[in-house]
Amino acid sequence: MTVVTTPHLNFRGTARAALEFYHSVFGGQLIAVTNEDMHSVERPEEAQQIKFGQVVGDNGFQIMAYDVPSGTAYDQGEKALYVSVRSDSADEITELWGRLAEGSEILSDLAPSAFSPAYGMLKDAFGVTWVLDVAVAYTPA
Repeated sequence: MTVVTTPHLNFRGTARAALEFYHSVFGGQLIAVTNEDMHSVERPEEAQQIKFGQVVGDNGFQIMAYDVPSGTAYDQGEKALYVSVRSDSADEITELWGRLAEGSEILSDLAPSAFSPAYGMLKDAFGVTWVLDVAVAYTPA
């Protein structure tokens, strides 16, 4: 049996743009099902908003997203969550960082840290905070 944890991001009308951006960074398959596709349109102006969306990368990356309907309370909050992307390859992290950083606010430059050969944090144009780092084995003191 396998369990997979996938971040599920909530947006207010920008889920499609966010998913398309993440797809451009991580590649793989993009699925975007609208309210209209699901026959669940509550407001005509929300027909093309995302009811179910996900990106599944060939490298194992997964993220889900949807648009919270305007009739439902929504507050993205501040630091509600971080999406952590880890790899054992500094080259892979550097490549993903370069693409994800486009249009983002850099909170911490991608650089060596006390716990990783490469660590960085940014907030993308959709308000999502990402942490990218090279995973290393933890050795208790």
